Amino acid sequence: MLLLLYPVFAGADTVAETGAGKPVNVTAMVTFLLFVFSTLLITWWAARRTRSRKEFYVAGGGITAWQNGIAISGDFMSAATFLGLTSLLFFSGTDGMMLAVGAVASWPIILFLIAERLRNLGRYTFIDVISFRLDQRPITMVAALGSLATVIFYLISQLVGAGKLIQLLFGLDYVWAVSGISMLMIAYVTFGGMLATTWVQIIKAFLLVLGCTLIALLMLQHYRFDLDAVFHSAVQVHPRGWDLVAPGGWLTEPVSVISLGLTALLGFIGLPHILMRIFTVKDAKTARKSAFYAIAVITYVNLLMLIVGFGAVSLIMFNPDYQNAAGGLAGGRNMVVLHTAHFLGGDVLLGFVSAVAFATILAVVSGLTISAAATIAHDLYAKSIKQGRASEKSELLVSRCAVIAIGMLAILFGIAFEHHNVIFITNMALAVAGSANAPILLLSMYWRGLTTRGAIYGCLAGLVSSVSLIILGPQVWVDVIGMEKPVFPYVYPTIVSAPLAFVTAWLLSRADNSARADKEREAFAGQYICSEIGAGASEVASH
Repeated sequence: MLLLLYPVFAGADTVAETGAGKPVNVTAMVTFLLFVFSTLLITWWAARRTRSRKEFYVAGGGITAWQNGIAISGDFMSAATFLGLTSLLFFSGTDGMMLAVGAVASWPIILFLIAERLRNLGRYTFIDVISFRLDQRPITMVAALGSLATVIFYLISQLVGAGKLIQLLFGLDYVWAVSGISMLMIAYVTFGGMLATTWVQIIKAFLLVLGCTLIALLMLQHYRFDLDAVFHSAVQVHPRGWDLVAPGGWLTEPVSVISLGLTALLGFIGLPHILMRIFTVKDAKTARKSAFYAIAVITYVNLLMLIVGFGAVSLIMFNPDYQNAAGGLAGGRNMVVLHTAHFLGGDVLLGFVSAVAFATILAVVSGLTISAAATIAHDLYAKSIKQGRASEKSELLVSRCAVIAIGMLAILFGIAFEHHNVIFITNMALAVAGSANAPILLLSMYWRGLTTRGAIYGCLAGLVSSVSLIILGPQVWVDVIGMEKPVFPYVYPTIVSAPLAFVTAWLLSRADNSARADKEREAFAGQYICSEIGAGASEVASH
């Protein structure tokens, strides 16, 4: 979960300094190499079955419900779920659960409001749905800006975290670490497409569930399987005492809390790489089942992290080797789960958990890359530039070239942001997704009055306002630029930018009396019928 990445990056520089001088953890290296070897074998297998653009983008639509559900959970849960949530619970208490609740709460909306219509109306990306009854060329180009901005900001954050973890695991130079991760990402997506990416995410999800379960069981065993003891021990030793389980430990202003909730809810709904997974199954019924499986896995992992985060307090808060979670193995004061793993299972468990965190990032990066490639090749090249006249062979070639270009850019951005506090970039990703993507997606599916003009300016309003307010907020204006006070006082701009996108789209659509707008309103009935019937909707959309 992206908003949780702050704890990881806050201590990233320290991780690099201590990790580089440590001996290699054999367990971590073996687990890492097994993961890489198995996923490369999967890529070789998938490459032999990936020949068409449908197979490249959505694995031919042949992924089963349980496979896709587990892959969605693997794509959705970044290393921040594993590393960041436990750290936030450790230091801030129950306020950290707001992020977990926001992430889980977005899935019933995806399940009941989005999954079925998205699968019936689209072919490869959520932009297919937005442009279903609107003027395809202009709306596709504008929506692609929001989609690519979200994916790129997300990608940079994941790569920086992965680079720091590789430094910790193997003592490699940061540049080599980021380059190696990007090369693996290019190999997975270029040759194996969505099929290889899906199985990488399934393996990652299995490892993540296994790692979380193992730590939680060892934690509960330490407390003799008494949940009351877990929380009472934390309250007794934590400097905040009973305030640890009271609200207000992290965000104290109601506006900030509401804005954070909107960022989590709308942001996750608007993530392009998550929405793209809806198209990898054969029909809407299977898409709904996929979302249900994803909810189950995501909820289970978040509940385990609640136990681990609070249980870690009495284990390592005043332990001489891990005092204040500031020294010890991970170096960074916020990598609590790594300290906890070492306390409970020594170097063996630490190595396994570290490798799981790396696998988590690599799987998410692969999903992000194929989503960006689909946006560039399918939405921008085939639909906008070629206006539907691109051959399948040329589109597939552009897709693979886009993957390589994205990988090269990822290396450059990852190196450029090594020493930066990249939390503002992670916030940008969800703010853009929740302000530019989610409002237009929801309006296009459920409001007959939406027109091309309203969609374009609504999307631009959400995109420009979210980016601008983050720059003017405390994360950039104060922490990066060095000004004394922020122009915009809140960390998360979604409380302003998301409503602005909705209102702009509504006002300009209502004010649009052109003949084209009338036809677009009338076409909503046809869109609704297609979304209900499902059969042939994607082919209608292509015309």
